[in-house]
Amino acid sequence: MKKILFIISEDSYFLSHRLNLVKAAQSEGYEVGLLCNFSRHKKTLDEMNIETFDWDINRSSFNPLKELKSFFQIYTVLKSYKADIVHTVSLKPVVYSGLISRLFIPSNHTFALGGLGYVFNSPKLKAKILKILISKLLSYIFRAQNSLLIIQNIDDCNSLLDLNIIDPQKIRLVRGAGVNTSLYSPTEVEKELDNIPLVILPSRLLWDKGIREFVDSAKILKDKGIQARFAVVGDQDDLNPECVDLSQIEAWKSKGYVEFWGFRDDMPNIYKMASIVCLPSYREGLPKSLLEAASCGIPLVAFDVPGCREIVIEGVNGFLVPEVNAELLSKSLEELIEDRIKRRVMGKAGRKLVLKEFSDDIVINKTKDVWKEVLL
Repeated sequence: MKKILFIISEDSYFLSHRLNLVKAAQSEGYEVGLLCNFSRHKKTLDEMNIETFDWDINRSSFNPLKELKSFFQIYTVLKSYKADIVHTVSLKPVVYSGLISRLFIPSNHTFALGGLGYVFNSPKLKAKILKILISKLLSYIFRAQNSLLIIQNIDDCNSLLDLNIIDPQKIRLVRGAGVNTSLYSPTEVEKELDNIPLVILPSRLLWDKGIREFVDSAKILKDKGIQARFAVVGDQDDLNPECVDLSQIEAWKSKGYVEFWGFRDDMPNIYKMASIVCLPSYREGLPKSLLEAASCGIPLVAFDVPGCREIVIEGVNGFLVPEVNAELLSKSLEELIEDRIKRRVMGKAGRKLVLKEFSDDIVINKTKDVWKEVLL
């Protein structure tokens, strides 16, 4: 029996974004291992016949001793588990496992970047310094034999090529993590309580997810007398440098323009309530929240940025706002809030698009093709 080892930072992300790949690997006869930092899902994963390995990793840490320990834990698992394929997701796992693969334990490696994230996109000095270092490391890592890189959108692909980080022949475009179109499906139930549309932003509470612009847009529209509810569905991410302070969230709550619902593990039910889904992020890989919303037949509003423009087609299944600007964002939201028929038409177009290009089956089959390539 062949083995595949997934290396990923957080168990919650693994369950929400990569569980479909585990099932696909198991159906292909693979024994599956997972090296991960476990918060509350270890028992669930153990019960799925996944061999789990605890990984003491902190996504935001730069402590040399902690990072050396984290690095050595990957080395130990790679040496003992002897995987036929190593599938690594997100920047720090990619860098650490890739270095070990090149220096100590050669592996058939599938690297996956959901997006280029803080290091490549933030204008902060620390990020700019890290970008130089990480670019050099990635360039070295991606030259490994029997390795390929999965990228979710063409903009990130071009960014890596512009930086001369990777040979274009080693990139495979797999658009998103896929969506379960049976679980995330349109509802015939009337959504709007007292004819008031609900606009939701499903996201962690991070500045670069456009939380500020969403709140400002809600204020603009409510001050104009537009009848709508606005809600953010998601929790803080204290390990992310873009995390919004709790004091700021409390200040927004006190104003009453936006509701904050916190983390929810019943997102299909949340989407059944929503009239519009808005993700004013500054950059994405390919946001699963927009895929799920489109699959549920909900119109979308997002900034015209990498990742979001993969799933939002301007004027077809939603609106792409051309600038990171709350005033412009509010205009697109207002148009959909005021036009029930347009919401319905765009929602149907979004569902059709997901079925054609973004379903679980499509993403799984493309990823399995990448696995087969690295084994050749």
